[in-house]
Amino acid sequence: MEGIALSKTLVIIPTFNETENIAGMVGRVRSNTPDVDVLIADDNSPDGTGDLADVLAGDSQVFVLHRAAKNGLGAAYLAGFAWGMDRGYETFVEMDADGSHRPEELPALLAATERGADVVIGSRWVTGGSVVNWPRRRKVLSRGGNIYVRMMLGFAIHDATGGYRGYTRRTLAGLDLHEVESQGYCFQVDLTRRAVAAGFSVAEVPITFVERMHGESKMSGPIVREALWRVTAWGLRHRYEQLRSLVKRR
Repeated sequence: MEGIALSKTLVIIPTFNETENIAGMVGRVRSNTPDVDVLIADDNSPDGTGDLADVLAGDSQVFVLHRAAKNGLGAAYLAGFAWGMDRGYETFVEMDADGSHRPEELPALLAATERGADVVIGSRWVTGGSVVNWPRRRKVLSRGGNIYVRMMLGFAIHDATGGYRGYTRRTLAGLDLHEVESQGYCFQVDLTRRAVAAGFSVAEVPITFVERMHGESKMSGPIVREALWRVTAWGLRHRYEQLRSLVKRR
């Protein structure tokens, strides 16, 4: 497979109240991968993040998508995907604005895409992956959540909730994104399960996840509860389809 031109790579960074982080993150992305483009998808941040993003867009490889309201992480990424698909990008990267996804590791994710992976997940829970500055309860929640996802959905991916990831254009085109309604961490699981079900290849690349230094975490009880009930529902449906297939074969 021929390598994908990085000029056709779009890094999508959703923002809501990230004035303390966004300039540094964009600068690090541009420094470590100077040929990629960056799209800041701002959800009408009241702290002025959108205005700062417009200033950063003085760089010809930085763009801003102003959204009317805070409609969730999943909706922001779907809007970013659509924006990039319309403009002919071939590779799409999801990246948090808060510094937890280190731009210094972006070349490793893009290299896995160039080697032929349809989906590349920056994984905290494979050999070589790690987290920094997380309390024990957060580690237990993330590890336990991913074990539950594997158990319910029947695939061998270690960090299906991870949000630092890349997709090829053909993968996104094959995932029926108009049907995706999930948000938060559940959005990542949703796209992962859709990719696996569609037969796309998924690679995990170890990363070091660093807890944010500035601003407030977007993690909340509703996000965790949404992930729990949606994964349970998907898992029960998955088990039902397996059982129905087994009965038909008999």
